[in-house]
Amino acid sequence: MILYHTGFKEIKEPDVHYGRKNADFGQGFYLTADEEFANRWAGERKGEDTIINTYELDTNGLEIKYFNREREWFEYIYGNRHGKADEITADVIIGPIANDTIYDTNGIVTSGFLKPEEAMQLLLIGPEYRQIALKTKKAASQLKWLSSRVMEPEQIARNKELLTTEEAQYLGLLARELEKLVEDE
Repeated sequence: MILYHTGFKEIKEPDVHYGRKNADFGQGFYLTADEEFANRWAGERKGEDTIINTYELDTNGLEIKYFNREREWFEYIYGNRHGKADEITADVIIGPIANDTIYDTNGIVTSGFLKPEEAMQLLLIGPEYRQIALKTKKAASQLKWLSSRVMEPEQIARNKELLTTEEAQYLGLLARELEKLVEDE
């Protein structure tokens, strides 16, 4: 499996304990199999290059948990964001990214202001990007760094334009769904 990670340094040996515990799939090293996604969501940091690392993951012998946009996925994300102990023991988790993570929604979806059913309904809107989280040292040991490249500023700017358009579309969908929730109250 060829995977990509975007950041500000070349990462040949990722640390599965570096990521945030309250991220979608809890603590781990996050990647994507979608190179376009890795490019599109690349950030910028003053004085630093934006680096796309490319890896190959040997999945032989790894326990992999797959999620789709369903209740189990939502409950796992919701639990992680609220500090619930991670009960999944898989080496790798593969599933959709919660769009409120990548678009500016001020944390409303899993803030606790909405009922869980309402929050799940909101997480189902918008495009579906998938992520891969390496959760164990065993998984990290089977991840082989292949290469890295520096993203050019022009490419980052083009991707930001695409993201701005996509984010506006998503926020429009989110606003309509929130209005429906308010009307139903």
